[in-house]
Amino acid sequence: MNIRPYSPPKQYLGVIPVLRYADLRMIRRTLQIAALALLSVAFPRMASSEISADQLPDFGDSSGALISPVQEQELGEAFMRSVRSQAKLVADPHINRYISQLGARLVAASDTPNYPFTFFVVDDPSINAFAGPGGRIGVHTGLLLAAENESELAGVIAHEIAHVTQRHLLRAYESARQLSLPTAAATIAAILLGAATGSADAGIAAASAVQAGSIQHQLNFTRANEKEADRIGIQTLARADIDPYGMPAFFERLYQTTRLYGSASIPEFLSTHPVTTDRIAESSERAQQYGSGKQRDSLEFELAKMRLAALSSRNPASLLRALDLARGPARRYGFALASWRTGDRARARRELEALRRQDPDRILYRTTLTDLLMDEGEVSRALELLSDTMRLYPGDPVVGQYYAEALLLAGKAGQAREVILDLLKDEHARTEAIYKLWARATSIAGPAWETRFASAELYYMKGNLHLAIDQLEQALRLKGVKDYDQARIRARLHDFKSLLAQRVKRE
Repeated sequence: MNIRPYSPPKQYLGVIPVLRYADLRMIRRTLQIAALALLSVAFPRMASSEISADQLPDFGDSSGALISPVQEQELGEAFMRSVRSQAKLVADPHINRYISQLGARLVAASDTPNYPFTFFVVDDPSINAFAGPGGRIGVHTGLLLAAENESELAGVIAHEIAHVTQRHLLRAYESARQLSLPTAAATIAAILLGAATGSADAGIAAASAVQAGSIQHQLNFTRANEKEADRIGIQTLARADIDPYGMPAFFERLYQTTRLYGSASIPEFLSTHPVTTDRIAESSERAQQYGSGKQRDSLEFELAKMRLAALSSRNPASLLRALDLARGPARRYGFALASWRTGDRARARRELEALRRQDPDRILYRTTLTDLLMDEGEVSRALELLSDTMRLYPGDPVVGQYYAEALLLAGKAGQAREVILDLLKDEHARTEAIYKLWARATSIAGPAWETRFASAELYYMKGNLHLAIDQLEQALRLKGVKDYDQARIRARLHDFKSLLAQRVKRE
């Protein structure tokens, strides 16, 4: 089967070594510690001697002197590098796009529609979601699979968005306000990561390491924070025309599950966001104020959930039996994927072609069918369909990624490189997957400096500055690199070396 959403990165002609992921549950304690080292890189301007202790902002001061937006975004970027270096993130472009689009819809309906949120999916079966610094919202695959409809999933995401927009992530750390700014930033990130993985002790331990044992505080959202996030989140759901009952309904279902099976099976979301009967009743009453009749579900949610279930199932034959005689496009799509995974490509193709006839312009059906065609060796037919899809959706990053992969499979690395360079013009398309494709295409078709450059960006995204710098220095030693390209390499090399120098200075 040619679908590869969860496979680890492959080695591209000896340029990028295999990067192996550890299971998220197995590396919780190292995740917090690693975050501290990586986050210290993100604040070169804050380490300046021009900043004195009495000039530092108050963290958690409700009068408003909080961390600046620029500092918050720098912290968020470093947080993501730490997450990528340790956690297993979902690579599937369709699942990521669905979560990002749902998140963007909710942000647009929030009180801060211009805030630069980022949404990503953690490959972890626990029912959880978390808000990180700079509007980084992580959603566990377990949450997507546990939600019965889109309004339930949206309710959790809207709740996390509210934690960010209401500045709970900063007000919760009042004890850090007397620290130097880099130390305070590292402490906040460490505790956030501890809460995100359900390991508060690890977060506190990391905070203690940073502060030389000077602070031992449990820093969690207060009940007031949670109620406010519920209130703002429900308001956001209603504004986005999504059923606001989704939030209390999901909370109640989790609460009842805990009562039924005991605290040993408590979902991780409830560990960090305690739910009581009073809170459920209050959120239900608030949802009632907005009335019913709003969107409860969507085909996009059903397709994303079914794709995740089919591609991550350890027993696709069992899933296939459950979906036999399926009705509805999402269940038929899942049936096609399960058929494919059990080796029946002919039946999978029939289902996918039937779905495409009913909904001819849907990108998901088109790209899944092209993956199946390539798996059957019909590369020319796959390229023809992808080329047509590119004309329908010019510049679309998901379609472009599939098209570049198909071109590489067809031995057209030069064309793949051109497609990738067009995609890279959009900063939102600069993902690990695109950088890997760029490295792969240029390792075949050249130029060689681009292979090193793409590799450097991958290492940087993983927080490995030493290897990123090494790749760029190798690029500068190559012959025939144009002056403009050399300037580009040197500029990025300067960025990386400056960040590394700041890290070393504080170690």
